[in-house]
Amino acid sequence: MSKFAKKKDGDLPAVSTASLPDIVFMLLFFFMTVTVMKDSSIMVENTLPNATEIKKLEKKDRVIYVFAGKPTREYESVYGTETRIQLNDKFASVGEVGSYILAERAKKPQEIQNVLTTALKVDKEANMGLISDIKQELRKVNALKVNYTTFEGDAFNNLQ
Repeated sequence: MSKFAKKKDGDLPAVSTASLPDIVFMLLFFFMTVTVMKDSSIMVENTLPNATEIKKLEKKDRVIYVFAGKPTREYESVYGTETRIQLNDKFASVGEVGSYILAERAKKPQEIQNVLTTALKVDKEANMGLISDIKQELRKVNALKVNYTTFEGDAFNNLQ
């Protein structure tokens, strides 16, 4: 006649859910800090060419993007089928490239302004004359670090 009940062997204690809200909030904050929102949508066709000798850029915050290509179908009726330049979310002329680069450079911190790279994301069907004009404008504003964005692959596939 004992007052104490014997323990059953093999029973595991219930899992404590006291720290579950803490884990959920830690995951929420992690995804909030890691997620990057797109700051512009591409309004030009952008089929990038292939290249064999490529190098990945390590620091994306030091890159200013310039897009070039034919307008997509939704903008074709307004802007035609001629190759156009896109800076952020608007179409621009060649003359506006220099002021755009200077404005983007001014937005960056002082210590990285001298190491900025201009990345040209140019459609493989784009006119080389337009690219040459863009590079002339970049020279005028002393943006001499230029990167051509490509896919890794056989460069002879670009001829097809």
